[in-house]
Amino acid sequence: IEEEPPKAHESFSHASLDEEFKLCFVPKERNPVIERATLEDQKRGDRITHPADVLVVGDVVLVEAVPASEEAPAGFALRQIPDVSGALVALDPHTGRVLALSGGFDFALSQFNRATQANRQPGSAFKPFVYLAALDNGFTPASVVLDAPYVIDQGEGLGKWKPENYSQKFYGPSTLRLGLEKSRNLMTVRIAQYLGMDTISGYAKRFNIHPNLPLMPSMALGAGETTVLRLTTAYAMLVNGGRYIEPAFVERIQDRHGQTVYTRDGRDCGGCADLRWEKQAPLLLPDMREQVADPLSAYQTVSMLEGVVLRGTGRSIKVLGKPIGGKTGTTNQFRDAWFVGFSPDLAVGVYIGFDQPKTLGRRESGGKVAAPIFREFMRHALANTPAVPFRVPQGIRFVRVDSKTGLAAGEGSKDVLVEAFRIGTEPRPASERADGSDTPVLTEGVGGLY
Repeated sequence: IEEEPPKAHESFSHASLDEEFKLCFVPKERNPVIERATLEDQKRGDRITHPADVLVVGDVVLVEAVPASEEAPAGFALRQIPDVSGALVALDPHTGRVLALSGGFDFALSQFNRATQANRQPGSAFKPFVYLAALDNGFTPASVVLDAPYVIDQGEGLGKWKPENYSQKFYGPSTLRLGLEKSRNLMTVRIAQYLGMDTISGYAKRFNIHPNLPLMPSMALGAGETTVLRLTTAYAMLVNGGRYIEPAFVERIQDRHGQTVYTRDGRDCGGCADLRWEKQAPLLLPDMREQVADPLSAYQTVSMLEGVVLRGTGRSIKVLGKPIGGKTGTTNQFRDAWFVGFSPDLAVGVYIGFDQPKTLGRRESGGKVAAPIFREFMRHALANTPAVPFRVPQGIRFVRVDSKTGLAAGEGSKDVLVEAFRIGTEPRPASERADGSDTPVLTEGVGGLY
């Protein structure tokens, strides 16, 4: 801006962003709030009363024409180089092949790759691996865990650690599924303490999230730092059935004569070079991937993460209308915002935060900041693909259960959902229980932690 063009300023000062992150204009009597500053105490700055509150001479503003679409008429978008940074990674969950990667707004402005080099706390985006550990150790998605205050004495002179839920409320006995869908911190800490932090650290190492996660309870809530690439790859291992993969950027190298001098996939395909079909046996490539998680537990975790999108903190993704699972992540003081998720054949991770960590603003959570970016990316990536359900391994049985108690649903049950159980762990109908009660008990195969 070289001078003060009233019309341009007037347009900008009365422009805001709607929930779909599209520019819209509002009546003059309504001041926009999207550009208001966030102060150090996470409160909003003063309301904007004049264009000079947000623009000064010398600012660079890109005015871009936006063509008409089915959702909105033609208009204009105003952009500036953002202060906040972020990263996105997309990869094939079956092979580890990296399909897309963005490490920041503009490589010319900063060569720091936030997808591979920025170690940040994932917050609640780490929780699925705590729940996976529980499923591997006798819990089911319908197991009941107490959501109530939890206090840990950290030692002499260190005070007490008192984790809280995001809502600062307590919800009492809740199923494992509900705990992950609603991202309950207190349930997660109880599970981690029951299993032992050495177990949780082992899962972080097994999935290549963190090589040596400290044995502290806060690590169960995502206090251990990792990168977008590492965490997205870990989620990919959930959706591929628990098989280990490594992200790959190079698939094959050929010399100038067209001869392949390197291929990442080193498996031997005995008859792949045959030029004629002579009724040979079907060609099969051996699966050399290491099994790092029980495929039944991995599927149950995927099913619960699908519930996050359908009913939980990631429900803004539900509008895509396709099978998608994922998890939000938000760190203390809203410094980092995450959404990591997947379809059956695509894993995507999104991170938003400052290079010099500071608050993004009050209530700027993963569901509000990172999830819309994930949603928009998946909207385009899955546009021409059918709605394929997640693959169900053998050994899973689906049972209608009461979503609150985790018990088999009866005729008068409300809030019923179809839950995935290992065969042999499903709850018995009330008519088969000795006392006919609807109270979950350990001997029912429902499990519990109080």
